[in-house]
Amino acid sequence: MPRTLAVAGGKLELLDIPGDPRLSALLLLHEGLGSVGLWRDFPDRLARTTRRRTIAFSRHGHGDSDPPPKPRTPKFMHEEALEVLPELVGQLEIDAPILVGHSDGASIALIHAAHNTVNGVVAIAPHVFVEELCLEEIRRARDRYRGSGLRERMTRHHRNPDAAFYGWNDVWLHPDFPRWSIIEEIPQIESPLLLMQGERDEYGTLAQLDAIERAAKVPIARVHLDCGHSPPLEKPAETVEAIVRWLEPSG
Repeated sequence: MPRTLAVAGGKLELLDIPGDPRLSALLLLHEGLGSVGLWRDFPDRLARTTRRRTIAFSRHGHGDSDPPPKPRTPKFMHEEALEVLPELVGQLEIDAPILVGHSDGASIALIHAAHNTVNGVVAIAPHVFVEELCLEEIRRARDRYRGSGLRERMTRHHRNPDAAFYGWNDVWLHPDFPRWSIIEEIPQIESPLLLMQGERDEYGTLAQLDAIERAAKVPIARVHLDCGHSPPLEKPAETVEAIVRWLEPSG
């Protein structure tokens, strides 16, 4: 069952599934509109299959976490990666986790790994630069939120759906955000990378993975799945299997 953990910015909703203490823990970072609950049974599948401690948390403003301590700006992914995540890892007493991030969570994981010690990163549908098709889809999401029931559906998963939605949507549609990029940080990552993406991803193209592969100086594995933007939900068995295969060499 989820619980809460107090950090500097307020309480975070947390799911912490025990596992073999000899193995690196898996720390899950959700997508732009995600939460602990919206991973569905993916954390349980990962924990059961890998036998690793598996942790998921809802970022501020998401799920049952407290609101963000300050308004989000185009720098929010760096703030999450370099301020919130190190405190969380320290409080949980995790020694060099393996980060499993989806979408915005994958970008946060990559930024964190460029500046902190981790034992690996699974980047699922990551963003390392801004593509116009992504912005177009985010504009459509704004229209759906205002008029087609998306807000009501989000209410089932977020204490404050407006904070969750606009905290994501407003940042991506900020006039400065098209220039956002983290490609220059990728060469600083010193741990292996598993890159995963759906071949029908409506929020990004395989050019994102290509950019990471060109910039990285570490071993990379790539997996393309026959799905859209959310392999953990659309292809959970295949996603878990790919992660397990990638983890096997590290024990």
